[in-house]
Amino acid sequence: MSDPKNPFEAMMNQAQEMAKGFPAMDAFTPKGFEAMMGTMPKDMMEMMFGNTLNEGGLDARTRMLLTLAGLTMQGAQNDMAVRQTVRHALEAGATKQHIVETIGQMSVFAGIPAMTRALELAQAVLDEKEGDA
Repeated sequence: MSDPKNPFEAMMNQAQEMAKGFPAMDAFTPKGFEAMMGTMPKDMMEMMFGNTLNEGGLDARTRMLLTLAGLTMQGAQNDMAVRQTVRHALEAGATKQHIVETIGQMSVFAGIPAMTRALELAQAVLDEKEGDA
């Protein structure tokens, strides 16, 4: 090896050159990607991870609220995941009160900053839903 370059640096340079070859990458935004993702219909949620195949188990609404609680516990770090979970929870039959109470309950375990962040993200979705109505 006559070139004493760091292999990681060479790999990163190669990846950056490849990315330049994809003009669509200039237009990519996480919000744009999120807008492409649809909300799963309630019937499909019930079939895939609700009561349809797991009779007597948790329904889709409860599972979505538990997911929202878990995301809040992690500090609501993944904006897109929190917003998508709120959308799916609403589709599965959760109310605004269910969502706010779920996030609020996590303040005891995750802290006020995590709860506040999750509430801000949830409110953005709730505002979006009110605008559609």
